[in-house]
Amino acid sequence: MAIKRYIATADNTITNAYQMNMQTRGTGSNMGASDTLEVFYIYGQLSFSSGTTAEKSRILIQFDIDKMNEDRTNGLIPASGNVAWYLNLYNAPHSFTLPKDYKMVVKVCSGSWQEGFGLDMDNYTNETYEETGSNWVRKGAPGDGLSTWLSEGGDFAESSLSVVFTGSFIDGTEDLSVDISDIVEDWMT
Repeated sequence: MAIKRYIATADNTITNAYQMNMQTRGTGSNMGASDTLEVFYIYGQLSFSSGTTAEKSRILIQFDIDKMNEDRTNGLIPASGNVAWYLNLYNAPHSFTLPKDYKMVVKVCSGSWQEGFGLDMDNYTNETYEETGSNWVRKGAPGDGLSTWLSEGGDFAESSLSVVFTGSFIDGTEDLSVDISDIVEDWMT
């Protein structure tokens, strides 16, 4: 069995986490040029009379479907039904505490978005409110850099073809590998 790898053509981390001042959320931040993607969910770092806060990040990943179709046309990959497609993301070892025994949800983004040039994953200072790149509030879609998500944090497809995929993590150091064959074949048709 042969393996053909497709590398993402664009990726970004978006977040609604608090900046270092613990008063302002980093919803305008963009981390599209960072060499890693960061996903987290922090609950209860702050609490207010209205309740306890939740801080989240999401990663956006895009692949060149046209290239995949071209490769199929040229016989470099098998016909639909004779190939399995996996999304593989790898843990980047670091010194920070890791959560244990959790599941990660993988959803299909329902529209285009723009990668951006931000790098700051600590203070969220690379803001893209009206510039190039997506963030928690804006998708920065090509040709329309000011367009907003329908729901802050991203828009996700809700059709029957857009199955939600999950990955399980026992000790937090595992890599993610999810069979996404059905949705890739749908994109390619």
